[in-house]
Amino acid sequence: MNRSRTQVWSNWAGNQRSLAAVLRPTTEAELRRIVVEAAESGHRVKAVGAGHSFTDVALSDHVMVDLSEYGRILGIDDTAGEVTVQAGCRLHDLSRELWRHGLALENVGDIDVQTVAGATATATHGTGLAFGNLSSTIVALRLVDGRGEVVELDARHDADLFAAARVGVGALGLLSTVTLRVVPAFHLHAVEEPRRIDEVIESFDEVVAANDHFEFFWVPHTGWALTKTNRRNLDPLEPRSARDEYVQDRLLSNYAFEAVNRIGSWRPSLIPRLGHLLPSPGRVEYNDRSYRVLSTPRLVKFVEMEYAVPLEATMEALAGVRRVVDGLDMPVSFPVEVRTVAGDDIALSPASGRATGYLAVHVYRGTPYETYFRRVESVMRELGGRPHWGKLHNRTAEDLAPAYPRWDEFRTARQRLDPNGVFETAAVRRLFGQSRP
Repeated sequence: MNRSRTQVWSNWAGNQRSLAAVLRPTTEAELRRIVVEAAESGHRVKAVGAGHSFTDVALSDHVMVDLSEYGRILGIDDTAGEVTVQAGCRLHDLSRELWRHGLALENVGDIDVQTVAGATATATHGTGLAFGNLSSTIVALRLVDGRGEVVELDARHDADLFAAARVGVGALGLLSTVTLRVVPAFHLHAVEEPRRIDEVIESFDEVVAANDHFEFFWVPHTGWALTKTNRRNLDPLEPRSARDEYVQDRLLSNYAFEAVNRIGSWRPSLIPRLGHLLPSPGRVEYNDRSYRVLSTPRLVKFVEMEYAVPLEATMEALAGVRRVVDGLDMPVSFPVEVRTVAGDDIALSPASGRATGYLAVHVYRGTPYETYFRRVESVMRELGGRPHWGKLHNRTAEDLAPAYPRWDEFRTARQRLDPNGVFETAAVRRLFGQSRP
């Protein structure tokens, strides 16, 4: 293991920073030693993956564990349909390796640079009402608890603790390895096109039910939405040309979009008019590998808040967001994203116990967001919303507990796995209270 070096760590968005001793383990034994030494010295430990969370949940003033050198793919079981990886394995690396074995992750989000540990710890998700978040595909895991002991968990052994640990938000221990359920490789027929937002809202339930994956982005201050509809298949691949992919995913979605946001930050009064010029290639149709369709490069820096509401409240939540946008003094340059996810049985999953609609709001880097996000959060709370653990919100343990029916199971898991509060950082205390009763 590399010797620790005190340094300033920053997340991808640049809105979270921490000065701490950063360690880069390469073995599970080193993970254990980090925890034991921290416990003996009274220090707090936090693992960091790709830094794609927008909250302070990854920060520690004492010890930060950088998993960048602990990301090997340990085994692929084609027969069982399972893959085991070290916690720091990146999703995009995993998808490409699985494809070489004729396999794929069941579903992934529109960003795939995260580590498996970071994505599952925060219940990161894609879209599609038949599919849960990434954490719901975990079939087994190994973690180092607050005593420095390795705990092995799966659904057959200590099912309640396993259900809690699949979304641990870093409060239960250091994930060492994760075994995920995978599926035979599949293609996705993609149709991406702008549509009138009123038409999208009117047909939302029908379109979600009729397609494997559907999401849309409402463009504030306009009557338009950018839609993405995907159907699973094994038809011959008909991918975009390299030129079209570059124009659509890089030139328009990133470089031109960056220019629109820079102009908007310089002259906010122009944003409503710029919204009508939001870069779009028009209607695009192609058939490609699943992971190439579901995930796209995101180069424009932003901060984000995302909330999960009961599926039946999704359009009501969007109506509330639109009212918020109309009432703001500052115009909004980033589209509002809407997705759906299947319910699951994980204690701290935002989709726990219910089919779910997700709504995400973003602002360009450096843009004031507090008023916008707080007003949107108020809308979501009235509808029983639960925050995405890796994205900005203002919730605390006191008001989070009633939103999660299995909250006490997670509290019990913390007491069992981290009785001395080794993983109890400031963010963990704010979100979950103290680990001791």
